[in-house]
Parts: sequence; structure tokens; C-alpha cells
Amino acid sequence: MKIRTTTRSSSTLKLLIAANLADAKLDVEVADSSGLSTKGQTLLILDNGREIFSSNAGAWLLMKEKFGKKPAEESILDQWLEWEAVVLQPAADSTHPLRNEKRPSNDEIITKVEQALKKSSYLAETKGATVADVCVWSSLHFMIADQDDLLSSYPEVKKWYDKLSSLEAFKAAVQKLSVFKAPSGPQPESGKAKVQAVKPKPPVAAASPKKAPVNLESESPEPGVASEDEIVLAVKNWKLGPQNGPKAKTPVKPVLPVGGERNILITSALPYVNNVPHLGNIIGCVLSADVFARYCRLRGYNALYICGTDEYGTATETKALEEGVTPQDICDRYHKLHAQVYQWFNISFDHFGRTSTIQHAAICQKLFSEVHRNGYTITDSVEQQYCKNCKRFLADRFVEGTCPWCAYEDARGDQCDSCGRLVNANELKNPRCKLCSNTPCLKTSTHLFLDLPKIEPKLRDWMNTVSDGWSNNSQVIARSWLKDGLKPRCITRDLKWGIPVPVQGFEGKVFYVWFDAPIGYMSILNCYTDEWEKWWKPKKPVEVKYFQFMAKDNVPFHSVMFPSCILAANPGFKAVDHLMATEYLNYEEGKFSKSRGVGVFGPEAESTGIPSDIWRFYLTWVRPENQDSAFIWSDLAQRNNSELLNNFGNFALRALTFVEKFFESKVPEINIDGEFERALVGAVNKELKEYLNLLENARSLRDALRRLLVISRHGNLLMQSSQPWVLVKGSPEDRKKGGSVVGLCANLACLLSMLLSPYMPETARQLHQQLNAPPEAMVIPNHFYCLLPAGHKIGKPFPLFSKIENSQMDELRNRFSGNQKNRSPGPTNEAKPAVTPVKDVKSQSTTAESVSTPKASNEEILRLQAEVEKQGGVVRDLKAKGLPKSDWEHELQKLLELKTKLLSLDPSSAPSKGSGSSGKKGKSKKSK
Repeated sequence: MKIRTTTRSSSTLKLLIAANLADAKLDVEVADSSGLSTKGQTLLILDNGREIFSSNAGAWLLMKEKFGKKPAEESILDQWLEWEAVVLQPAADSTHPLRNEKRPSNDEIITKVEQALKKSSYLAETKGATVADVCVWSSLHFMIADQDDLLSSYPEVKKWYDKLSSLEAFKAAVQKLSVFKAPSGPQPESGKAKVQAVKPKPPVAAASPKKAPVNLESESPEPGVASEDEIVLAVKNWKLGPQNGPKAKTPVKPVLPVGGERNILITSALPYVNNVPHLGNIIGCVLSADVFARYCRLRGYNALYICGTDEYGTATETKALEEGVTPQDICDRYHKLHAQVYQWFNISFDHFGRTSTIQHAAICQKLFSEVHRNGYTITDSVEQQYCKNCKRFLADRFVEGTCPWCAYEDARGDQCDSCGRLVNANELKNPRCKLCSNTPCLKTSTHLFLDLPKIEPKLRDWMNTVSDGWSNNSQVIARSWLKDGLKPRCITRDLKWGIPVPVQGFEGKVFYVWFDAPIGYMSILNCYTDEWEKWWKPKKPVEVKYFQFMAKDNVPFHSVMFPSCILAANPGFKAVDHLMATEYLNYEEGKFSKSRGVGVFGPEAESTGIPSDIWRFYLTWVRPENQDSAFIWSDLAQRNNSELLNNFGNFALRALTFVEKFFESKVPEINIDGEFERALVGAVNKELKEYLNLLENARSLRDALRRLLVISRHGNLLMQSSQPWVLVKGSPEDRKKGGSVVGLCANLACLLSMLLSPYMPETARQLHQQLNAPPEAMVIPNHFYCLLPAGHKIGKPFPLFSKIENSQMDELRNRFSGNQKNRSPGPTNEAKPAVTPVKDVKSQSTTAESVSTPKASNEEILRLQAEVEKQGGVVRDLKAKGLPKSDWEHELQKLLELKTKLLSLDPSSAPSKGSGSSGKKGKSKKSK
């Protein structure tokens, strides 16, 4: 038998313990996620080849033959295993499939175990550990890794947990789990549960069970150990410095392609103007493209990023009729709203334009004329709904009626919002005109079609040369269209709002929006510069690589329709090299929908008080690259608190605080040949190389972000392993060693500020400010080298992130439930923010985007008073533990900031002379 897994997890731990208890021979195979039958799961594979997907079932199977079970035990074992799978596992792992369900708190969960253990030493009321104890203990073990004092108030659970932890079967399993690595050769013969053990190298070896990193899920890689060859190369590169690395570029406007440089044209699918974008639109298109564009600029590439609003078509005309305004009024209003949303999200367009321009109409008509003149259009007649009262052919969206599938009475002529099926307007029962409610009739209308069958051979040849650089779903969707051969596609419509068709006999018709919209990439660039054709028709020796970002529903038009038009019009036009499409981002238990107003929309994100950088981070973290993913409020809080606050922010603040406190804010000398330093530089370069590989051609923006966070985790592990706070107080030699570690960590913080910049530009700027980083630290290097030399003076350290409370997420989830039109307007500027802006200690001015301070409500003052009391308890508890000041100074700073804010809103809250802070002593989470 063997386990096949991708990561250290409670599922793997259960099976290892069960095998040890049962003296079962069990191999462990560590694979990437593609090696699993079900992505990301741990499997128990029996000797007969049968796969057991449930770790609980697998653990029971392993223990059953040796221990058996009495009839009286079977029921209680079933109850505990079901409870562990349905309640405990989702609480311990936020990526669990049941994470969307309403879950009890950790206190409620552990109280249940506490009550059971008051009756018996083991969960199933037996004389020894059963499979129930194994499974519950394993999940609690991973919760305790995140919160050391989790069991402090539960004496029976703690006694039971410690007793099982002391058993050899449990200890051996934990040790095996902490060091396993993907197998690269024959497995050792010894041991009950065999894995390939790797000798850890300080200080980046796997952490002990108690100090395991916060995030242990399969989607986030763990800090790994560099090989000796990788370490030798990393040290060599450190000593070489920035040689052969990218050079910073001075921005020149307009951005034009240059011979001998890497020229990258970046576009994102043009957002439509019938509503403001929701979070799914933002990560699917503009934010993904922005992360890549910022990365390219930070690598010294000649990158241009353009986008704009798509403004023609049926939906615009429909919305204008609904609101009693002109289509141009709709376009003007929503173009402005879109621009404001993207500005708040810090999207770095070189130009954000629109399609309702003279330039767009001219280029669209010219491109069509070349396609038409080259013989790639045909004429055909179709039957359409015609309203005699309005004297017009009705586009699909202008026809309403009863759905032929589910009998919904308000189905549209293109889709039924009730059953979700696509509908042909001519199939609707009891059709009616949306404009006047009269019954339309069928009438023949003549249209122009793009002759895709004639273009298909050219399209196939072109696609074979470029599609290897596309995302997997782009390739699959494009090939599916070609599988059965292409059909002619209608490119004209009987509408008033659109670009007129320049062909005799087609007066009164306009181009179909999906014919004209992609041409917007050209026309918007034309509005940016008259030399736009240098990007679209590059001439040797200039080379241009073209990247397009979109959600998967846009792929057919960008992989088949638009390239076909370009190939039919003029082979000199540039077609896409890298078509990067995402799957769908869902919202909690449902789907985002602009038409139905479901989800969080751009302007609403700003009103939550959560900084735009946190939104950028989380949306990239859950970017649906290989399959649909979901925006979950509770997960946003957890990622902020664990990955940003406890991991990245904790490391950056500790590193710079040590420089300030022990070395007068000057970076100390670094001995790169020291054991700790060599190991760290090797591990960081290993992750940096992967970060660059993942971003270089936009392979995975999400996984590159995870690599960045692994690097900061390496920094935290270095701190814990070397304990510079002890070294700096020792002998001169120890102080020198401590200084070397601190200096290296300051340099690592500088590297991280650059790697973070594509994702969180404002946060990276703040960290850059704290580092007082030099100009050369404005490019992402090929390898880790000394960016801050000895003697470099840093600025004033301050926290980069604030904690987000679960209660705040509950409030936001309730606020954004239901339809956009029906929900409450939400907080105004007077409402409390979800995250308290971090203040620059040096200047005492808000470093996040400034907001005006309105008159506080009683509710706001009471909330701040409670936060002051709570934070005061945190500080007192940390002091009581005898920790060095450097370990709790940042918590003290949070307390001072809260008091300052409370004082500004309520002067009467100032303590009298000589008084101290008061309040109930609260529980604290030990800082990692």
C-alpha cells in the first residue's frame, strides 16, 4: 500500500499515524497535483490498485484488521469520524470543500472534545487510542501549529493531546511529515511508513511541529531546502552583484517598440459599459494584465499596457432606452465610472480609452473594407423578429417572452435568467417587443457574414505556430471551435447604435459588437499615439510579443474571430502571441452577475475600508487559473492575517526593527560564507528563479505570488533559527554573527519589496520608503545580491498591515448579500473601515490613501474603546511572557495608534495624569 500526496496535511498525517499503530508497511509518494486522480487530494492506494480518497476511511481501514471494533464502539466511531470530516476539518483548513458552510467557532469545536474527554481518557470511551483519536488529533495538530495557546483553556484536551503526542507512532509520523520531499530515487527500506528523508540545512530546514508555518495547504508551497550546488551558485551570484541583470529604464512617452529590446504589448479584454465591473471582471482582465505589465516594467522591458471601454452594441442601446437617455450618455457615464474604479485599484494603464471615437470607426471600417475586398465576406438572409409598431428589426435582447424550456415568462431573446439556458429569440413563446410590448412578427433581413470556412486554413496554420504560449483553457476552447470546422459568422446587426457598414445596400445596419470591439485595441492605441502601427505592424529588427488577458468566455472572439479578421485583411498585422484566459471567479456560494447585480462591484470595494492593495492581493491569490475559484469573505480575512500580517509583514517589521534598535538604523556587515547566510541565499535564489519563470510569460501570476510569500517565510525561519536578538547581546563574535543575519534579512526585505510591487504597489512603496532603498533597487534582479550595503541607513520601520476581524467580514457578507439594487447602500465616509490604516510612526501621517475624518458616532467610539482594551491585553500578555521588547514592540505601536485615533474622535477618553490603561485582560495569539 502507499500514500500519494502533494503536501503536508492532516490527511497525510492521519494515514501515517494509522500505519504506524497498525504496523502496516506503507510507502509515501509525493507528486505534483497533476499526479493525483483528484487534484490536491491525499490518496491511499491499496495493493490491488483501489484508491481511497477519504483519509478517515483509509485510517479506519489500516487500523481495523489489527484492532477490530466492538459493536458498541462502531456507532460512536462513526459519529466522531463524521464530525471530524464535516466540522473539524473545514475549521482547520480554509481550502476545504465545506469551507463555505456556516461553521462553529474554534471554542465551540474544542469544547465538544473537552466535554467528551471529561468522561473518558479517549474519544470512543475505550482504553486506548482509536481511529477517532487519530483523526481528531491530526486536525487539531494543524490548528495548534497556527495558534500555540489554542488548548490553554481546555485542560482535558491538552492532557489527551500531549499524551498522544508522546507516543512513538505519533512522534514518528510527525517527524516523517516534517521532512518529506518529492522522491527522486529508490526509497529506504527501514521504517513502518517510508518516505524520503532529507537532511535539513540550517536555517531553512522544515520547522518543528509546534513552529510549522501558518499555511500548510496544497496550493501554497512550503519553504524548501536548496541543494549544495544551488547554494554554491547563489553565493557566487551574490558576490558578483547586479552583473548581467536588468537595468532600470527611464520612462519615455509615448512608449514605442525599440530594436534590440524586449517589446511587450499588453491588452486586457475591453470591459462593457452597461454596468460597473465586479471583482470577477477585474481579476479576469485588467488586474491580471496590470500585474504582468508592472512586472515587465520592473524587469526593464519596453512594455505598453492599453485598455478601454467597449461601448457599442445591443446592451448599451437597451440600457439607454430603459433610462430614457441616449446611448452616448450611457457610454460617457460608465466610461468615467470604469476609469475611477481602475484608478482606485491602482491599474497602471499607459492609456485607457474607448471605442466610441472617430479613430475607432475609421480603423474598423478600413479593416472591414480590406476583408470585404479580399473576398472573405458573404451575404445571406435570416429571419428576425420585427416590430411593426416600432418599425424596426429587434435584436435578441429587445425580444422578451416565455422560455420554451422552463416557462419563465420574462426570458430574453438570448438567454433565460431563470434556467440559464441560451435561447433563440424565434423560439420564445408569446414573444413581445421590449420597447412597446406589442407582439412582433418574423421578417427576413439580409446581413453580411465573415466567411470563416474560407479563412480556416490560414487560421489553423497561424494557431499551430503560436498556441503553445496560450493558457491551457485558451487552447482547449480554440481547438473545440476548429474541431468540427468553422461556420460563417454574421457580423452585422439591425441597430442604430454602432459603426455604420460601408457597403451599398446595407445602409441602416451597423457592425456586430464582437466584430468591432477587438479592433478597439488598435483604435485606442491610435488615440494614444499616431505611431500606433509600430506596435501592430513591427518591422525588422523590431520584434513585438503580444499578450492578451481575459476570462474564458471571451476566448472564441480573440482566438478565432479577431485573428481571422486580421489574417483576412492584411497578414502584416500583429496577432496575439500569448492568449491568457482565466476560469470564472464565483462569489461565496453563487456566481457574480452584472445583469443580476450579484457580488461586489468596483465602487463598493472602496467603500469597505479595505485598502486596494489587499483587494489586489486576495484577488490574485484566488485567481482562477486552472479551474473556477471563489471569493470568500472569511478567506480574505484569513489570508490577510496569515500571509500578509503574520508572514510577510512580521518578517519585514522584525528585520528593520532589529537594524534600527541594535545597529543605529545602519545595515551591519554581512558574512555571506556563514552557515545560516549560505543556506538562506541558496533557498531564496531557488524560489526567485521559480518566481521569474512563472511571471516571465505570465504562466501563473497566482503561483508566483505564493513563491514570493515562501521567500518571506524563509526569512522568518532564519530569524527563528539564528535568534539574532540573543546573538547581539552576547560576545563580540556573537554580535558580529547576529549583525550578519540582520543585515541579510534587511536585504531580503528589499528584494521582497521589488517582488511584491507588481501585486501590491502601494505597500511595496511604503516598504521601499522604510528601507530608504537606492535607485538600483527599482528593478527585479536575476538573482539575490547585496542591495543595501553595510552602513546603508534605513528609514523608520512601521507595520505594513492590520488585522481584519472575522466580525467585520460577517458584516460585509451580510451587506453584500442579495441583489445589487436591493442591498443597503452600505457605509459612507462616516462608517468604520474594515482595516485600520497603518500610520507612519516617523511622520504620524496616514500612509494609506488619505480620507477625511468625519464626526464620530457613539458606535464608532465604543468600538475603538473595545479595540484599545483588547490590544492592551495583548501587550500585557506578551510582556508577562518575558519576551524581548523587539517581539512585542509592534503590538505596542498598534495600541498607541488605536489610542491616538480614539483621542482624536473623543478627547474625553484621554487618561488623567498618572493613570494607566485599563481594561479586561484578553487572550492573545502568539506571534509567529
